[in-house]
Amino acid sequence: MSVARVGVVGAGTMGRGIAQIAALGGYETVLYDPMPGVAETATEELRKALEKGASRGRWSEGDAEAAAQRVQPAEGIEQMAGAELAIEAAPERLELKRDIFNQLAETLGAEATLASNTSSLRVSEIAEGVPQPERVVGMHFFNPPPLMKLVEIVAAEHSSEQALAAATEVGERMGRTPIRAKDSPGFVANRLARPFSLESLRILGDGIADAATIDRIVRLGGGFRMGPFELLDLIGLDVNLEIARSFFAQGGEVERWRPSPIQEQLVAEGKLGRKSDHGYHDYGEGNHREPDPDLGIETPTLDPEQLAKIDPAAEQVLPRLIAQIANEAAFALEEEIASPEDMDTAMKLGFNWPVGPLEFAELIGPDRAADLLESLQEENGDAYAPAPRLSAMA
Repeated sequence: MSVARVGVVGAGTMGRGIAQIAALGGYETVLYDPMPGVAETATEELRKALEKGASRGRWSEGDAEAAAQRVQPAEGIEQMAGAELAIEAAPERLELKRDIFNQLAETLGAEATLASNTSSLRVSEIAEGVPQPERVVGMHFFNPPPLMKLVEIVAAEHSSEQALAAATEVGERMGRTPIRAKDSPGFVANRLARPFSLESLRILGDGIADAATIDRIVRLGGGFRMGPFELLDLIGLDVNLEIARSFFAQGGEVERWRPSPIQEQLVAEGKLGRKSDHGYHDYGEGNHREPDPDLGIETPTLDPEQLAKIDPAAEQVLPRLIAQIANEAAFALEEEIASPEDMDTAMKLGFNWPVGPLEFAELIGPDRAADLLESLQEENGDAYAPAPRLSAMA
């Protein structure tokens, strides 16, 4: 079925952004929120965002005006009738999402595709009890949708190729890069990002370096725009801790996904990152990071001579972090959560990594990664258990 009309349920930051890129993609777009007046306010904010984007050269004034005309706020979900694809962007509560999907199933035709923007729930669970569950898929956008180019197209247990193709086509016309993801914890990008924070926290806990030093090593040696603790402070330690707990529970409590006691302690103390002025760094008045020096390092690198330019701890920090990134990628490949190409694309577009996890795996090599992980496993336990695929390659 060709898509000409898109419905978006939920007019918060994500829903508003999704509606904006749908309209820019040429779709007649209906934006609905169950809270009275929210959709109307969000539509006005969306139109202002389109004007601002035009003033900054992201699109033309004509495109902005045309997109603004395509967006209509809805007072009731029944006004979405005729939409060939609807995207739910409601809070992460399973029963709420199921209720919305059942309402959409009653309102839209049996051929319409129903997509969830969930980031933490299994799409198959949302689809349970929905008529024609084969039309339910995931469309996981990244925040903010108008700027982040990735969308994960998630195949649930009963998702049809027709529904997945419709979601992919819409994602492409929205100007996003769609990748195909298995319906598993964190899908692709959020899962492959786990070691970036969790291993950095273990390194911190082992006393190898402080947070500022680890961040500097990761930026200067790894080529990342932000260090792991800067990123955690930006996201919010409380938000990230809830994500970590969800992964740990959904993943069967595997040791490598265990939440960090360091983070739990800081959250208990009310140190939540930038929003509280204190996290792993101090964000009080006048406390800003100095620009990194140009050390002439071509990143990412594991060359000991290059790492020595950064800090004496760099040769311990970066290999451990990259070995865990390679290990998670090996587990993900075994579970076939995505193609190798889509895994690398996910991390470059979803988290602005300098290279993808499989490219990091090539940098360290399976022998060095497996040897390092096995040594760390003997010292520190099963958080470092090598993936069978990685061990076999070594």
